[in-house]
Amino acid sequence: MSTFSIFLVLIVIVAFLLVVVIMVQNPKGGGLSSSFGGGGNQQIGGVQKTTNFLDKSTWTLATILLVLILLANVSIMDGNTATQESRIMKENTVPVPTKTITPPAAPNTSTPAAEPESK
Repeated sequence: MSTFSIFLVLIVIVAFLLVVVIMVQNPKGGGLSSSFGGGGNQQIGGVQKTTNFLDKSTWTLATILLVLILLANVSIMDGNTATQESRIMKENTVPVPTKTITPPAAPNTSTPAAEPESK
């Protein structure tokens, strides 16, 4: 299993956790939920501590996700650069046909010698 594959699996896991944490949170600013009648403040008792935990976990997971994406990109560049470039060079190298161009034959410019006239 390559390094990129490991990073890819971790990115998927962290992205799923981030979606779950965001979906669990209560909307703070009203936003879309206040348009549908959910504009009242519903924080009672220990809900504030849960909100702080969810807020911190959202930022932490988002940061981890960003770092994993950057590391995955670096692992692609480091691991495959040399082999990928050489493979591309081999694929794109087309043998140039070598033609031997022979110059056209020079026209015969010499005039035949005059034959002596016999009498």
